[in-house]
Amino acid sequence: MEKETLAFHETMEAHEILNLKAISVLKSKLMQGLCFDNDLKALMEKDVQQSISAIGELKEFYQGARTKPMKEGEH
Repeated sequence: MEKETLAFHETMEAHEILNLKAISVLKSKLMQGLCFDNDLKALMEKDVQQSISAIGELKEFYQGARTKPMKEGEH
């Protein structure tokens, strides 16, 4: 099976999504320590688990794809 090729903008978008998910995990983990409501803590833990899963899926996708080389003059 041939690897899917990502354009430069797709690579950048994947990078942005990865950063967003990583920040989401960090923020939820930090806020869990400051929260006293058990229901809210459980909701934040669910967000952490979903974000970690999304990061894993994005990592698999990104590692399975290759990027197109930029041509001279492209931004």
